[in-house]
Amino acid sequence: MFIAEGATVAISDLHKPDATASEIGAAPYVCDVSDEASVKAFITDAEAKHGPIDIYISNAGVGSGNGKYVAGASNESWEQAWQVNVMGSVYAARALMPAWTERGSGRFVITASAAGLLNQIGSASYSCTKHAAVSFAESIAIEHGDQGIKSHC
Repeated sequence: MFIAEGATVAISDLHKPDATASEIGAAPYVCDVSDEASVKAFITDAEAKHGPIDIYISNAGVGSGNGKYVAGASNESWEQAWQVNVMGSVYAARALMPAWTERGSGRFVITASAAGLLNQIGSASYSCTKHAAVSFAESIAIEHGDQGIKSHC
């Protein structure tokens, strides 16, 4: 829809999404949202090539099962969920907010899934981190709404 309306769209994934980008007419990038330097590099490069980012959609998400008990998943799987489902948005906001607050506009969209409001049975790490993602979206709206920055979740 954005492309059909004339927007330039950059998409990213762990592996360069060439086929998808070609199919929809987007610019492909590699980005690991669990790594702050990778997120910053994606944003910096996309802005250098295509101009300021007006809308950022934080859509990455991972989840794993609980294991035998509710807290039975490994520390590594919990950490991955926090890094991807929460910190990926934090890293992007850190990179985007200075220019957005200066410009007085920007839109940050977080895909938090229904698990951000309810619980995903069998995956406490997914549910907890998606709840945190909703909270982060609300924090953006509360703290930057008067500066022209909108947050959607």
